[in-house]
Amino acid sequence: MTDKSQLSIPIIISIIFLLAFSFMAFIVSTNKIVHFDSVVISFVQGMENPSLTVAMKIFTFIGDTKSVIVLAILVIIFLYVVLKHRIELILFITAIIGSALLNQLLKYTFQRARPELHRLIEIESYSFPSGHAMNAFTVYTVISFLLWRHIPSRAGRTVLIIISALMIFTIGISRIYLGVHYPSDIVAGYFASGCWLGMAIWIFQKYQDSHSRRLSYKSSTSRG
Repeated sequence: MTDKSQLSIPIIISIIFLLAFSFMAFIVSTNKIVHFDSVVISFVQGMENPSLTVAMKIFTFIGDTKSVIVLAILVIIFLYVVLKHRIELILFITAIIGSALLNQLLKYTFQRARPELHRLIEIESYSFPSGHAMNAFTVYTVISFLLWRHIPSRAGRTVLIIISALMIFTIGISRIYLGVHYPSDIVAGYFASGCWLGMAIWIFQKYQDSHSRRLSYKSSTSRG
């Protein structure tokens, strides 16, 4: 059974991310973030060179929906075959599908056009929030959450967090570098994904705790 204070952490995080996303959505809709976007875009795109462009295209490919699907299938196989976990599959699949659906809902709600300043690739659809940012944050955060307790050493856990954080950050930066997203799209994508993932993990842990209590009760009654 899980301590009640631990159970409340994910929903508190979810609320914090919700408030952060709401604030970002407000300042985007009122055009109060134009200066921030311009400064960050100028800085990131100011580093443009052929080698970095190739690297950024690779990272943006990794964050694409098709690549996420392939990665998700590999993780599902690992969880099911290697770790013998079934219940974690529900969280993993729900988190990814829910994030994708939420992204589409938000895009069509805000209908923000993509930047036209300096594009290195072409892409259609709306800009806010970034689907790549949401994909990256959801996938690598939920992977870290599910693998954390299976890594016994502090060094191993540190490596897991660093790799996940770098993937999330670099995929987001690649979208700014390639000219298909405003920085505020990326930040908002992280916030939206964090809100959804916090809620999903909270429900998952509540279910696990309830299931453990039922098993404990059945065990005690059978012995009595």
